[in-house]
Amino acid sequence: MSRVRNAVARKQKHKKRLKDAKGYVGGRRKLYTVANDARKKALEYQYRDRRNRKRDFRSLWITRINAAVREHGMTYSAFISGARTAGIVLDRKVLADLAVTDPSAFAKVVESVKAAL
Repeated sequence: MSRVRNAVARKQKHKKRLKDAKGYVGGRRKLYTVANDARKKALEYQYRDRRNRKRDFRSLWITRINAAVREHGMTYSAFISGARTAGIVLDRKVLADLAVTDPSAFAKVVESVKAAL
């Protein structure tokens, strides 16, 4: 049986994986096996959290809209329902941004929703 010589390829692979683990604490950046496991887990978290980020932001926008709408004497669900009947096509992201940055413009939107209801 012939002798397998793979030192160069193995060294390159290990260097690449340890480079990916740069910034981790302790053995998670120094030891190949531990660093490789930590790197795999980090990639799993990245994949999962790219999807969760969308949920988190939608929840944040809803909370902000709800708080702003309650100042005008409405509930969030009534506001969204009224916005649909009023034909307002602004999404939650834009409505939340309006509520935070330009309360007077948001107040006009709320008034048009109240008129539609």
